[in-house]
Amino acid sequence: MRLQLKEVIKAWPVLSKALSVPHKRAEYEKVVAFLDELIDEVGGNERHPLSSLMETLSAVVEAYEQHHVPEFLGEARFSLKLLMKEHGLTQGNLPEVGSQGVVSEVLNGKRRLNVRQIQALSHRFGVAPAVFL
Repeated sequence: MRLQLKEVIKAWPVLSKALSVPHKRAEYEKVVAFLDELIDEVGGNERHPLSSLMETLSAVVEAYEQHHVPEFLGEARFSLKLLMKEHGLTQGNLPEVGSQGVVSEVLNGKRRLNVRQIQALSHRFGVAPAVFL
């Protein structure tokens, strides 16, 4: 066990840049960006050498979000309306969703957000994609 600790001590200066607990919004955003890269790399391959790192960072992000990111309950359109209000946005200010007409349809419950739109909105507002599900 002592040998493992020595190896970790040597490697930590490099590892800590990718594997640290975020305490501020900017740190959280860096961890999320790195996690996104890991997800792209690992995908659903549980045997990938980085899959456990992906799981660990997912837990770190989830813990941060539980304490710092407001939880929205209800339909995606209500979450989107609330975020638009908080950020002073109009229907024309959401290119992530599409044209003003498309945004209107989403907000009125006539259309659902697709995966691409959910990912873009999640990134823009710094919230978990589940907010829009």
